[in-house]
Amino acid sequence: MITLTELKCLADAQSCYHILKPWWDVFWYYITLIMLLVAVLAGALQLTQSRVLCCLPCKVEFDNHCAVPWDILKASVNASSDAGMPLPLPLRIQNDLHRQQYSYIDAVCYEKQLHWFAKFFPYLVLLHTLIFAACSNFWLHYPSTSSRLEHFVAILHKCFDSPWTTRALSETVAEQSVRPLTLSKSKVLLSSSGCSAGDVDANKQSLPYPQPGLESAGIESPTSSVLDKKEGEQAKAIFEKVKRFRLHVEQKDIIYRVYLKQIIVKVILFVLIITYVPYFLTYITLEIDCSVDVQAFTGYKRYQCVYSLAEIFKVLASFYVILVILYGLTSSYSLWWMLRSSLKQYSFEALREKSNYSDIPDVKNDFAFILHLADQYDPLYSKRFSIFLSEVSENKLKQINLNNEWTVEKLKSKLVKNAQDKVELHLFMLNGLPDNVFELTEIEVLSLELIPEVKLPSAISQLVSLKELHVYHSSLVVDHPALAFLEENLKILRLKFTEMGKIPRWVFHLKNLKELYLSGCVLPEQVSTMQLEGFQDLKSLRTLYLKSSLSRIPQVITDLLPSLQKLSLDNEGSKLVVLNNLKKMVNLKSLELISCDLERIPHSIFSLNNLHELNLRENNLKTVEEIISFQHLQNLSCLKLWHNNIAYIPAQIGALSNLEQLSLDHNNIENLPLQLFLCTKLHYLDLSYNHLTFIPEEIQYLSNLQYFAVTNNNIEMLPDGLFQCKKLQCLLLGKNSLMSLSPHVGELSNLTHLELIGNYLETLPPELEGCQSLKRSCLIVEENLLNTLPPPVTERLQTCLDKC
Repeated sequence: MITLTELKCLADAQSCYHILKPWWDVFWYYITLIMLLVAVLAGALQLTQSRVLCCLPCKVEFDNHCAVPWDILKASVNASSDAGMPLPLPLRIQNDLHRQQYSYIDAVCYEKQLHWFAKFFPYLVLLHTLIFAACSNFWLHYPSTSSRLEHFVAILHKCFDSPWTTRALSETVAEQSVRPLTLSKSKVLLSSSGCSAGDVDANKQSLPYPQPGLESAGIESPTSSVLDKKEGEQAKAIFEKVKRFRLHVEQKDIIYRVYLKQIIVKVILFVLIITYVPYFLTYITLEIDCSVDVQAFTGYKRYQCVYSLAEIFKVLASFYVILVILYGLTSSYSLWWMLRSSLKQYSFEALREKSNYSDIPDVKNDFAFILHLADQYDPLYSKRFSIFLSEVSENKLKQINLNNEWTVEKLKSKLVKNAQDKVELHLFMLNGLPDNVFELTEIEVLSLELIPEVKLPSAISQLVSLKELHVYHSSLVVDHPALAFLEENLKILRLKFTEMGKIPRWVFHLKNLKELYLSGCVLPEQVSTMQLEGFQDLKSLRTLYLKSSLSRIPQVITDLLPSLQKLSLDNEGSKLVVLNNLKKMVNLKSLELISCDLERIPHSIFSLNNLHELNLRENNLKTVEEIISFQHLQNLSCLKLWHNNIAYIPAQIGALSNLEQLSLDHNNIENLPLQLFLCTKLHYLDLSYNHLTFIPEEIQYLSNLQYFAVTNNNIEMLPDGLFQCKKLQCLLLGKNSLMSLSPHVGELSNLTHLELIGNYLETLPPELEGCQSLKRSCLIVEENLLNTLPPPVTERLQTCLDKC
């Protein structure tokens, strides 16, 4: 059994569609109800009438048709007065047999002589009414349209009732009322100072908003209203629903076509009804002449019948025709409205001109059509709905929600000290940049990662300590006042791109920028003229880091940045072919060519006389015979050939007398040339992850060596000469084949870090006590070997728990 609650829900579901019903749809509804009443009334009269036809025998024919009694009487009186004719006797029903005979005659005459239109008129009206009603409601219940319409109505109600809609419209009204007020005040002030009205008009667009004096003028600033957190989340959900609905509906015109078809059906039905109903209306008569061959029983074969509902049906049929005409005219108007209007396009042009949201997009197809229908009910629905089509409105809402969530206290808890001992704020996967960030004046590094749309306002000038900006996979827009601040204060910029694109134009305005780090699909081979000119403006740039896939070093770097001191190029495994233009970068002090698939050391490097550091990490170098040419680089002090496939080191390496750092780890080196130890200035030597089996005794000549690493080799014994390197601080010997550790290790008084884990040691020499700078946390060895040390040594190591 259906409950009252279910009936109420059903009624509410039906009444919600009134938004999509224009005036003609409502008019159709009421006409359909009246038609239904006509059908019910006619049917009730026909069903409740016991004798629809009342038939009497025709005793006299008059003018070739059966005469009624008073005609016969009149004719008989005239005839009898002249000829003395007797009057006919009146008909009398003498018994039940006579009644049954006349009932039989009534039934036969009803079936044979009564016109079908007179008999079925109530059912025709009912059938027509049901067809009209079905046509009016078909588009609301058709599977391809009903769900979309129901979804749209639900969204429209939420948009109409949302507090965010009211707030957005209030801002528009406030702005429209504030501007004339502010302008009139400005005119008074300017006139008192001798300015003309033309000056006021010229400055009209530059008036600040919101105005500081709004409260004194009795107008509340729209930005002063705070949106509740729950209301903000609800509005955010509506924005998402509107986006999905638009994506699903805007490309189709099913609703439009179904609505058009049902109106065409109504017009066709109207034409048919108005064609045949008035014609058959004449067949509804009061008197019916009926012939029944029952003369053997009754003595008569012709009867005169009276249709008792004829007059009532004529009135109802005439009234029904009038209703059909009204219905048809309304249907014709709606059809004309659909055909003459461009209902598949809906423009918010007028609203864009009057509101703050100039980005409200025009819609088309089914989306446009249902908005046109809503306009017929109340244009205010479409206006309030349009707020949720605007990206500006959505961004404002996101900003308000963001500010509510990220308070100053919460942002302060995110402040950390980075590796460079700078105060850094890292914001990850937010909807934007909270305004409260600009209250934290101690920020030195601002890192923004995976934030789709970030806008830096003028308030960033409050971050007086900001020197470094990181933008990772985010879209950043910079206002002019903010750009002026960054231009003067920003020193380091890191940008990471997800998709192919140009470098943002605002980057080239940072005239005081010292370091620029670009990662992703940037700087394509065909660089535009605009970007060429842009790099030329970065006159203070000293460090440039590129992580991309290039076939050559872009000309923009070699030609327009001659003062560049450090260039780092990570080619992500792609082969770097052309390197000749490197010769132009004569001021370069540090060069990194990482993952460039180089098979030999490029000769163009040997022209860089000021080069101090060369890093060729993760290439495909198998031989470094060109190392002899490094002797021309008198300032080269750091050479990194790590993570390659180098099998041996040429003897010519001894010519690099000024070399201080050498990284050859992660290669295939088996032997060390004795000439390597002629580089007496070396204080950093890394030979880890190779195939070395021994270390030459000549290592003792590296008197300045402070860092020595041979981790993950096959060394079985250490030379005594190693322990003559008195300045050694870090000694990494892990994952080798050492059987014992020389007691001379105690002579390394400056040793602070010792790694022995992964060898075949059975004991540790007690002479480790001589390494007074060695801490327990920096002695990397198996725990069981610590028990082989004398207790005083163990205790000294345990009491020193400082980190390395």
